[in-house]
Amino acid sequence: METALTPMEFSRRAKNLYADREAVVDGDLRFSYAEFLERCDRWSNALQKLGVKQGDRVAYIAPNTHSHLEGYYAVPQIGAVLVPINYRLQSSDFEYILNHCGAKIVCAHPDYMDAIDEIRGQLNSIESFVALEGSREGWLEYETTLQAHDPDFQPVSIDESDLITINYTSGTTARPKGVMITHRNAYMNIMGTLVHHHLSPKDRYLWTLPMFHANGWTFTWINTARGMTHVCLRKVEPALIFQLIRKENITMFCAAPTVLISIANAPEEVRANAPKGVRLFTAGAPPAAATIEQVEKELGWELTHVYGLTETAPLITVCEPLPEHNGLSVSERARIKACQGVELVSSGELKVVLEDGSEVSRDGQTLGEIVVRGNVVMKGYYNDPEATGKAIRDGWFHSGDAAVVHPNGYVEIRDRFKDVIISGGENISSVELEGCLLSHPAVQEVAVVGMPHEKWGESPHAFVVLLSEIPWPTSRFPNG
Repeated sequence: METALTPMEFSRRAKNLYADREAVVDGDLRFSYAEFLERCDRWSNALQKLGVKQGDRVAYIAPNTHSHLEGYYAVPQIGAVLVPINYRLQSSDFEYILNHCGAKIVCAHPDYMDAIDEIRGQLNSIESFVALEGSREGWLEYETTLQAHDPDFQPVSIDESDLITINYTSGTTARPKGVMITHRNAYMNIMGTLVHHHLSPKDRYLWTLPMFHANGWTFTWINTARGMTHVCLRKVEPALIFQLIRKENITMFCAAPTVLISIANAPEEVRANAPKGVRLFTAGAPPAAATIEQVEKELGWELTHVYGLTETAPLITVCEPLPEHNGLSVSERARIKACQGVELVSSGELKVVLEDGSEVSRDGQTLGEIVVRGNVVMKGYYNDPEATGKAIRDGWFHSGDAAVVHPNGYVEIRDRFKDVIISGGENISSVELEGCLLSHPAVQEVAVVGMPHEKWGESPHAFVVLLSEIPWPTSRFPNG
């Protein structure tokens, strides 16, 4: 007998196996899995009483809090669709997304309630406004409403092809597009991640990555699948990150390279006595080998580089370590780990192709576009068949990322095609230039862009942030 592949199976399992284990830490709040999942069931019941039916959209605008996390279970398990929105957007973006997805409920943290109240008159489909914390006129109080309902919500039949989330991409030149992720998409991403990265109930995960970002790379559900502890982090501050790593015995977190840079370059007194052996995923932009080396060498942490897009649920490659890498130096391993790596076993097929569709040579030089098909590719863009047709052609999702393939089969991104700098007819990778500049001990962050040039058409320009710590740590300088 077949059953639907859905992350909701993990909550059922966790109730049976991890009921007494610590599930969520949010400041002074601590919930066991029994308590956490009962809260999710209560909110499911409350949503149904508010009129939310299967297929309806429920939007969240919130930082990494326990109430936000509860939405990843309470909404999908009644067959509704979760719409986690980037809280860094403007009111006009909130207005567009909420109207475009036709959300019936919006749940907002107090920091963003003013922005929603500004546009309340322009929201066409919202029937209830929920304050995730505190109270305000015209808003339902989350905690009061949750506690007023028992956990006996009405179960629904979920098909694995049903939507679990709509995740809006934040385009700079066009309106955000709603990426439709199915229960199967999310489930297969979770399975692939767990195959390549061992986790267990003893692990404690720090939420440095925004939950809204591609469903926290599905760690919103991965952690529960393995009975791990979710430790919420509402604001990404290096001092607080190190404090929580020590206090809460954190073993795992995810972070974009810019966050890694801020962590690695925190003042020495902040980094002092940081525990060794913390594991982390990085993705979102190609990390420089120098950043990877700094994290692993100076902090003694183990970094895994993964790659994907919101449209691929999101992970499609992992820089998988091989036994032959063990004998390499830290610097040599860092250069390998800067690659995007190889397909996850469950994600599907990935190729790097030329314009005619043929695969590039495995020479580490020939540039092509990453295309992918398989289990994690989105259902399409919500209410946007034109954009879906441009992105998915002949059964392949086109990423827009320019990459090479090395002789060992590892993929390495060189740039977004739209960001490749063409100078004098030559393609220049901004990512490679950024990596070179980041290897200098005085450089903390760098961004390279193409600027118009009278002779060459374009020329690369670098915007550099220097290390502010004086004196700089001597470990950044080979000769002291």
